[in-house]
Amino acid sequence: MILPLTATYRLQLHAGFTFADAIEHLDHYAALGVSHLYLSPIQTAQAGSNHGYDWVPPPEVSPVLGGIEGLRALRAAAAARDIGLIVDIVPNHTGVEDPRQNPWWWDVLRLGSSSEYFSYFDIDWSKDNGAEGKIALPVLGSADDLEALEIDTSGTEAELAFYEHRFPLAPGTYDPANPAPATTVHREQAYRLVPWNVGVIGYRRFFSVNGLAGLRQEDPAVYAATHTLVRQLVAEDLTDGIRIDHPDGLADPVGYLENLRADIGPDRLLLIEKILSRSEPLDPSLPVDGTTGYEALRAVGAVLVDPEGEGPMGDLHQRYSGDRGDNLWLEATERHLKLSILDETFPAERARLRRTLAATAHGADVPANEDLDAAIGAVVAGLGVYRSDYPVLSGTLESLLDTERKRLPALSSSFDLIGTAVTSDAESRARLAQVCGAVTAKSVEDCLFYRTARLVSLQEVGGSPGVFADSLDDFHHFNADRATAWPRALTSLSTHDTKRSEDVRARIGFLSQIPERWSELVDRSQARNPAPAGVTGLFLRQNLFGVWPVDGVVDAQLRTRIHDYATKAIREGGVGTTWTDVDETFESAVHAWLDQIFDGPCADDLTELVHHTRRHLESDAVVQKALALLGPGIPDVYQGTEWFDDSLVDPDNRRPVDYAQSVDHPKVAVVRTALHLRRRRPEVFVTGDYHAISATGPAAAHVVAFGRGEPGADASVIVAGCRWTARLDESAWEQTTLELPAGTWRELLTGTDFTGSVATARLGTSVAILERAEE
Repeated sequence: MILPLTATYRLQLHAGFTFADAIEHLDHYAALGVSHLYLSPIQTAQAGSNHGYDWVPPPEVSPVLGGIEGLRALRAAAAARDIGLIVDIVPNHTGVEDPRQNPWWWDVLRLGSSSEYFSYFDIDWSKDNGAEGKIALPVLGSADDLEALEIDTSGTEAELAFYEHRFPLAPGTYDPANPAPATTVHREQAYRLVPWNVGVIGYRRFFSVNGLAGLRQEDPAVYAATHTLVRQLVAEDLTDGIRIDHPDGLADPVGYLENLRADIGPDRLLLIEKILSRSEPLDPSLPVDGTTGYEALRAVGAVLVDPEGEGPMGDLHQRYSGDRGDNLWLEATERHLKLSILDETFPAERARLRRTLAATAHGADVPANEDLDAAIGAVVAGLGVYRSDYPVLSGTLESLLDTERKRLPALSSSFDLIGTAVTSDAESRARLAQVCGAVTAKSVEDCLFYRTARLVSLQEVGGSPGVFADSLDDFHHFNADRATAWPRALTSLSTHDTKRSEDVRARIGFLSQIPERWSELVDRSQARNPAPAGVTGLFLRQNLFGVWPVDGVVDAQLRTRIHDYATKAIREGGVGTTWTDVDETFESAVHAWLDQIFDGPCADDLTELVHHTRRHLESDAVVQKALALLGPGIPDVYQGTEWFDDSLVDPDNRRPVDYAQSVDHPKVAVVRTALHLRRRRPEVFVTGDYHAISATGPAAAHVVAFGRGEPGADASVIVAGCRWTARLDESAWEQTTLELPAGTWRELLTGTDFTGSVATARLGTSVAILERAEE
């Protein structure tokens, strides 16, 4: 039986938190009011994985988590509390970091085109693939490392060894009685070990992660083989829905989702991890219930940012980095980064796309490689979305090609070839889309968002940091559309992929309310302890404010977490150091600078600011949570975020949850109140209407309010939150009112009843959840 869906609780499963551990905490989840547990991938993953997205075949429930019996036990125990299960699956790729753990990949490496899994992986077998038609595996440090190859005969079968790496040997290529040199044996294999930095790789990856190899779900045989577990879960009624990881990486996401919908039936939830640009709609033709909610995360956060902070925060950014960090600069920098990352990180993917495009010319004149590469770069850099081949985006690519022909007339024939090939050839269309998505993710989310710092809370997955704040009209328009088009999409504030938790973002967003005070702190800190680079200092200082403890005590654990985060942040941003070209001098300077902050007078400044603004910081965090929980869509509570959470980017946000924390907590109170209300009133929140509500009076702009009601009926629930509290005048607040519709309204957090016109001051300065009493 599929249980009614009203709210989810996201769990990160791994060896340290299994199905059995989830069962132990079911009473806590039930007390919160969640209707479903939303599980990270449950299939067997590479040994030691703490996330599960590197799953390995054959598809089966991970024994580390408890196996299929453990899942059945969790399903039964959860159902006894009226809680269902949603499962995360990964169709785009599989883990190949250690080939021995992936029998399909091992078989392809061993047998090449003779393997029964030959067509399962998206491998470049072209003779001009840079590895003479073999599978290029970028594991060597340099070409000289071939001399370090050995034959390992310690197991049941001989293997090619490169330090800790092991690879299979094709039958008949090694004779233990007359052993040939390892380099000779290597030349006989279906694969070729190559240096990691020569721009050659033999298979499509998940973005730029060499340890995750792309699968060809467009092949019915591959789909059938990789979805046996999904069909079992449905047949045994072990799941109420499926979440799809990164469908944009697939050759044909629309066709894939249609196949999956047919397999799971019309009633189970189907959600996709789709990153939408600010103005990009989710395609209404997709057979899905919506996305996992990054667009809602952006909207909820942006309405709480104070637009009056844009000018001063831009001035501060200009002073320390040489630019204002505004939309114009961001767009130009994004374009530049896409071009450089296409050159540096994805040359193999570009070359494969170029060959695919050229093949559609069928002997006609083909532009020179350098011209076609330049045209591909212009398209990738200018597209503005992950991929443009969804029906709702019809015309997007054509319009861009027209623009680029006018801007770069010398490349017209190359743009013509791209347009013709993408229109007529499915592989060209898929390759372009896959390259665009990978380049966008690596250049924007994993680079640009780490090298600018006007307001770091906006630099999130699916974020639009060039737009400093959203108006109330923007917020209401977004929610009204969502209530109509995607009422069962998830609304997330924190996920396993967010750059920082919801509460850290709320804290940083608060700086928009006190830009002058923040600028003074930054200037004083810079004078005492100059940062190694201007933008690096701005970026890390905002994150420090986001996680700084109220009591000012930076213990060893927090210090280590911040240092680890800083290493990742500066390497991702590529300012001063990178993952592939580590500058130890720069990195040491950054870490020494952080230590001086922890141990010097700058720490006192941060502590004082956090202490004096604590009420505002907690207010923003609670209001943000309430808006997300009760707005259109299905709220998803990431593990532990029912309490205040100071997590940064993964793996920091996968730390164990302390379930022993007190439930007498302002955020827990909002979560429990909102989620139990949703369970009582699904007709209001799951299928109901959205009503924009405005306050009246001198502080009306400080009120974010909306109503929810049954379809076609007036609001029966009202949510009202206060924003920009740092510059809220108490007198103006007392003179501002909210007009309640007829009837008696009970504020559920306090139990107070209200009728008619109510002064917002009586509702408090944080959030009110009002339900119309039954007449």
